[in-house]
Amino acid sequence: MSVFVMKDGVLHAEDVALSAVAARFGTPCYVYSLKALRDAYAAYRDALAGRDALVCYAVKANSNLAVLNVFARFGAGFDIVSGGELARVLKAGGDAGKIVFSGVGKTRDEMRAALAAGIHCFNLESAAELERLNEVAGALGKRAPIAFRVNPDVDPKTHPYISTGLKTSKFGVPYAEALPLYRRARSLPHVEICGIGCHIGSQLLDPAPAAEAAGKLLALVDALAAEGIALKHIDIGGGMGITYRDEQAPAAADYLAPTLKVLAGRKEHLLLEPGRSLVGNAGLLLTRVEFLKHGEEKNFAVVDAAMNDLARPALYDAWHDIRPVAPHDGAACIYDVVGPVCESGDFLGHGRELDLREGDLLAVMSAGAYGMAMSSNYNTRPRAAEVMIDGAQMHLVRRREALEDLFDTETALS
Repeated sequence: MSVFVMKDGVLHAEDVALSAVAARFGTPCYVYSLKALRDAYAAYRDALAGRDALVCYAVKANSNLAVLNVFARFGAGFDIVSGGELARVLKAGGDAGKIVFSGVGKTRDEMRAALAAGIHCFNLESAAELERLNEVAGALGKRAPIAFRVNPDVDPKTHPYISTGLKTSKFGVPYAEALPLYRRARSLPHVEICGIGCHIGSQLLDPAPAAEAAGKLLALVDALAAEGIALKHIDIGGGMGITYRDEQAPAAADYLAPTLKVLAGRKEHLLLEPGRSLVGNAGLLLTRVEFLKHGEEKNFAVVDAAMNDLARPALYDAWHDIRPVAPHDGAACIYDVVGPVCESGDFLGHGRELDLREGDLLAVMSAGAYGMAMSSNYNTRPRAAEVMIDGAQMHLVRRREALEDLFDTETALS
């Protein structure tokens, strides 16, 4: 059940009118529901009941400290892809022992920081990374816990930009090279083989590719065991999709069921790395109409949010529902909802049927994932505020940037 509902003619987040959020914190503003975060995590927890499993939230989806702290308090682990995300998780109270470090370009400094923190595992994505990590760990007198992220060459049936499990992807190690890499890892003194993993893509709606990938992983696990390399965990990645428009997004239990069936009876610890499905529909972007431009061929609603605030429409041609916060009763018009950034690709939605006035508030829905996390300061635009709603309470979890914040790291020539 959605936590964003109409009450007394005004769109609410839980028990708070979005008009009240805008009045207090301004626009553009990201708004998150604590209840929606809790419910999304509970769906995974319940689907995994009775199994030795850990849900590692994919920090890249939404890295706000309050969001991370919420999941840390729920007992989640974390999937990170940078030293910055490591620092965020630790600052938010996350357990370093529940962190898995993925990503194709880990630097020596990032490896040192993760080893010092005592993370659960490095997900390695190349032979060169294995050699580097062994060197870094040796210099510190440590053994680095590792797994290889294996590319199973499974078509995830999603957008090409977020498909990560095919042969052409930069991610992971080729399936055929996995066994030789594990043999090489066994010979190195400063790494400890712990597991194996894969991640085939994002916004996945069909559970079959994930189950197929899990089956391919199991074949490797058994081949490794036959050579005396026993693995402690299997990481099946994340990527479960959500409903943005009319997609039939499965419940967590339904999405996981085929994969869990493939893994039935296995003794290895199970790791998952969901991101979008935990936060995507827990957030929205609140924006205000600045101008209405009516033309011969198109009408434009110019709002105060832009592609720097929400990049997904410009980047993927992604569709987000756009709802008036306080709808009018008049005749609707077809608008392109666009921002003030100086790019033709700066839009939040094309061809939307809306009855609008200047000053109206709009809610861009399903913006909790890859919204604020991908935002920028393009056109010298300060980034938006972020607000967490808990029942009838509003909590500012990121203040709006000031122009002075943007200049703090720059120096003019003297």
